Amino acid sequence: MGVTLDLSRATATPVAPALINLSGMTRAELAAALVEAEVVRPEKAKMRATQLWRWIHHYGVTDFARMTDVAKETRAQLVEKFTVARPEVVERQVSRDGTRKWLIRMAPGIEVETVYIPDVGRAGALCVSSQVGCTLNCTFCHTGTQPLVRNLTTAEIVAQVQVARDDLGEWPSPKEDRRLSNIVFMGMGEPLYNLDNVASAIDIIADNEGIAISRRRITVSTSGVVPQLEALGEQTQAMLAISLHATNDELRNKLVPLNKKYPIAELMAGIRAYPGLSNSKRVTFEYVMLKGVNDSPAEAKALVQLLKGIPAKINLIPFNPWPGSDYACSDWGTIEKFAAVLNRAGYASPIRTPRGRDILAACGQLKSESEKLRASARRKIAAEAEAAADAAE
Repeated sequence: MGVTLDLSRATATPVAPALINLSGMTRAELAAALVEAEVVRPEKAKMRATQLWRWIHHYGVTDFARMTDVAKETRAQLVEKFTVARPEVVERQVSRDGTRKWLIRMAPGIEVETVYIPDVGRAGALCVSSQVGCTLNCTFCHTGTQPLVRNLTTAEIVAQVQVARDDLGEWPSPKEDRRLSNIVFMGMGEPLYNLDNVASAIDIIADNEGIAISRRRITVSTSGVVPQLEALGEQTQAMLAISLHATNDELRNKLVPLNKKYPIAELMAGIRAYPGLSNSKRVTFEYVMLKGVNDSPAEAKALVQLLKGIPAKINLIPFNPWPGSDYACSDWGTIEKFAAVLNRAGYASPIRTPRGRDILAACGQLKSESEKLRASARRKIAAEAEAAADAAE
């Protein structure tokens, strides 16, 4: 006897729409979102957006209920359609030298690391990520060995700053004596491959009624995506840093494979045309010191010639070793001799003191430990599943 099921009246369990995060919106976008959600009338949108902006970005509030100058009825509507909550901090580590690192889960399977480095810039710098993973495969960089998952959204970039300020206790936004004074886009990913979201995040971070970090204290580091340099300068007015590491195409092709697409001559032309370039807005060139590879006096002299006429400073970065790397860090005396050549030519060339190595928070090490731990966990789960299967046979 056959049985026929009547499914005509069956209804799927409704799925609640995802709440929209207001933290990643510019002022104009915030006002438009409030109108579209029918929370406010168009004529009041700008005023209400300004109120919310200060609560989110000046006071660091993560709960609409705390926005006391907003009507209770309006707050109830906001709760139904929007969020200002932080992403999950999976892990927090503090180095012996005071460096702090947070592993932040933006969504299932989407994690990035953010690092606060004290005593950098005016007071302390936050190294933020722009992508989950990286596509550039720079051979000296452990972070670059991890595949690209996706770009971070504007909200996810801004959230890194908010998480750091939560931990540092810097709400409301301090005008003086702030511990987080500088932002550097030197974390995971190539910022110029996510320029729209990076530019929007900088607009939010630099707004004087919010987080209020000056654009002159925000630096974007690129490996040399030449076609986007002009747009970066025009859209953000941020300081420019170039991940250089070599003075000739043959070596840079090996260290920074992107150089095959945008060789050094093309890169230098793009830098010279960077909007606002001047003695008061110098380019920072990052140069990792690799023993026996790029650290000779001849390389230092070639670097001086390469940068001639460009307002610049040069950060010399001792290589931070990682398991499986083919490189070693230059001897300290070699680095000092290299710096002396640059100094005699008139270039400021500070040797960057490695920070946070004990928690794998140093340059080029971001997320590598969390990747290793997750891989270890996967192997453990697989082994347990295999053992259970064997026992069941």
